[in-house]
Amino acid sequence: MLGKRRLIPSTSMLLAFEASARNKSFTAAAQELNLTQGAISRQVGALEGQLGVKLFKRIKKTIELTQRGEIYAKQVENALKIIRNASLNAMSDSQGKTLNLAILPTFAMRWLMPRFADFLKKNPQITVNFTSKLSPFDFNNENLHCAIHFGLANWPEAKSTFLMAEDAVPVAAPSLIGKSIISTPQHLLDLPLIHLETRPASWRDWFKQNKLTPPIGKGMVLEQFSMVTQAAVAGLGVAMLPQFLIQTELERGELKILLDIPLKNKAGYYLVIPNDTLSYSPVVALRNWLVEQTAAID
Repeated sequence: MLGKRRLIPSTSMLLAFEASARNKSFTAAAQELNLTQGAISRQVGALEGQLGVKLFKRIKKTIELTQRGEIYAKQVENALKIIRNASLNAMSDSQGKTLNLAILPTFAMRWLMPRFADFLKKNPQITVNFTSKLSPFDFNNENLHCAIHFGLANWPEAKSTFLMAEDAVPVAAPSLIGKSIISTPQHLLDLPLIHLETRPASWRDWFKQNKLTPPIGKGMVLEQFSMVTQAAVAGLGVAMLPQFLIQTELERGELKILLDIPLKNKAGYYLVIPNDTLSYSPVVALRNWLVEQTAAID
């Protein structure tokens, strides 16, 4: 009978193997785990020796999982996720509960932060750490429990909870429009347009939605909602912006909705939770609170 010790490799061996299998590279695994390539190779070699099984094929300077290696990699990945989740729950019980949340900057500033005192009041035991991200996040390599994402509900190995649609409409400063009457989408064809870098097709799709050929001139392109909003307030052009993110400017009269014709968009705002933190109590609390908050939106 095989000894129990042989069947339970060290965590360092398993981490080196899992990172190598996922990255298909000892070098990339070494960078991820902050070790040398040689250390990763030795850990994987020691694991193969302990199991008496070849997990990788070494082909020149590349590696490829064997058939047994592929099966073992999936099982080890699941086992490590279970251990990480158990550790999170244990730490939350003994050291207080921490929630690491990735957020979109403008969504956080305009919608989430004004409401977030309510969450903290209802969950005083939870310490929330925010990470502002415009670029795609990686749950495997970043210390995140969940993230608020704009897009589709297709994040791998995670559960996506729908929060809200974007409902973007064309808006502009009254000074830009003057006494002009804007009553049809065609009236916007001759006006300067402001584009958001992360929504490059918004204007094109809106004009096509209204059976019009989009204007040839691309117009000004800015990288953040806040910059687009300020440019529109300054009278630099017409912007396609979500109403819930510009309520302050609309109420002040700095911006006005030119046409109440929202851009039809399959994408939306989602709370994305990786499978290994689905049951982590601070994540559960945040999800329940966000669902309550968004359900109250008219």
